[in-house]
Amino acid sequence: MNPPPLHGLRVLDLSTVLAGPNAARYLADFGADVIKVERPDTGDSLRNMAWRDPRDGTGLWWKLVNRNKRTLALDLKAADDRELFLRLVDDAHVVIENFRPGTMERLGLGPDVLHARNPQLVLTRVTGFGQDGPYASRPGFATIAEVMSGLSAISGEPDGQPMLPAIALTDEVTGLVAAFATMVAIHSGAGQVVDVSLLESLFQLMGPLISLYRLTGEQQPRLGTGLPYTVPRGTYRCRDGRWVGLSASADSVAQRVNRVLGVGDDPRFATFEGRMAHREALEAVMTEWCAARTQAEVIQAFGDAEAAIGPVLDMADISTDPHYAARDAIVELDGVPMQGLIAKLSATPGVLRWHGRAIDADGAAIRAHGWGPPPEA
Repeated sequence: MNPPPLHGLRVLDLSTVLAGPNAARYLADFGADVIKVERPDTGDSLRNMAWRDPRDGTGLWWKLVNRNKRTLALDLKAADDRELFLRLVDDAHVVIENFRPGTMERLGLGPDVLHARNPQLVLTRVTGFGQDGPYASRPGFATIAEVMSGLSAISGEPDGQPMLPAIALTDEVTGLVAAFATMVAIHSGAGQVVDVSLLESLFQLMGPLISLYRLTGEQQPRLGTGLPYTVPRGTYRCRDGRWVGLSASADSVAQRVNRVLGVGDDPRFATFEGRMAHREALEAVMTEWCAARTQAEVIQAFGDAEAAIGPVLDMADISTDPHYAARDAIVELDGVPMQGLIAKLSATPGVLRWHGRAIDADGAAIRAHGWGPPPEA
């Protein structure tokens, strides 16, 4: 088998909690040798966040987000530990950090210091608002990005409160953005700083909404599960109490949906503009149609019509779903079920080796041999 595609890429992960460590995780999943650097006293607080593995008390977030990484405890304010870190920088390709802007500089580890030792180094800096601008010094949290990016303003019921996502959406997205931007910088061949922010990563997901407002003054309203340009679109309760989700975003799909609903000849719903103008009427038809049938009957009817529909699945459903199983979307790593690789490469696939390790699990080997060979799973 070919080695994983990022074999030989050396990454120092100084970041904590979620977005930065997620970026390093994606690199590690595809073969990068990632050393996770933590404070000796407390480690990364992600170790103790939320749910824990009942077998050993370790946080499940930790085991997922810091899989495939070696761990090293360093106090970057201590001279010996700082010198070890700099020796590792000498042979590293990437450093990922998510301190507030200026923290690395105060530690004497700013870009000028690191690039003086390793001119080809890519320094990926993940913050709430970026390295400059009037908000740069503010503490950055995913929730703040979600309310300031425009996402919350369009999420929720029309007359209800702006809503937040029920997952760590911004941290997950920013991790992908940072991993992508890091690989672009590596591909460039130039040592440089990669400046990634939670706010701008999520703002990218807003599509043309800023274009719409700047050009027309129009804003997308809150519509619950609906979208202003797709009708019907949402989640619908079936006769057996189960739910389905449907989207009729393409005009050809909308026509097929209309035929299933028995309104294929209704001129109100024949065009994109007509469906938007008669949103409430068409949504009422869809709601009533689903309420009169079981989930299986609804999915069968729309599936036969090649319309986009699916059951609303929770984690219990996903755990036994045959498609998830066939795609290895859920794997077991050292006995811990978790998501599999985010993408499948036919010639050089990623490899899952171990879940997040104990504090300083690899400290002795790294102190003795530097980068050296990483441990086997």
